[in-house]
Amino acid sequence: MLEKIIAFSISNKLIIILFTITLASFGIYAIIRIPVGAVPDINNNQVQVITTSGNLSTQEIEQFITAPVEMEMANLPGVQKIRSISKFGISVLPIVFDEKPGTYLPRQLISEKIKSTSANIPEEYGIPEMGLFTT
Repeated sequence: MLEKIIAFSISNKLIIILFTITLASFGIYAIIRIPVGAVPDINNNQVQVITTSGNLSTQEIEQFITAPVEMEMANLPGVQKIRSISKFGISVLPIVFDEKPGTYLPRQLISEKIKSTSANIPEEYGIPEMGLFTT
């Protein structure tokens, strides 16, 4: 079978060259016509508030750190959902916002609320901090 294809290609060079040019032309046309689309950002708009405390148990983290921070952040405009994770020595609150305000306004609002929340938490228990900016 392969020998017949090779023999046909050698004896009909013009047909093979025209076929190759036609195939390459369609490929170039398809590449030019295809719309360029970047990978969309499918992540939700969220900011994390992280507080570390090396000397508190999980229940104390929940009571003295997570609950006050969660209560303070619930009043922010555009908040869809607040989840909280309290483990030994760390409290993490991913706060999910609507897509309308963008990415920087929620971070600014969280930054302002962290200052007022820090006043409600004793300093030896830890200071809430905003998580890194990620997409």
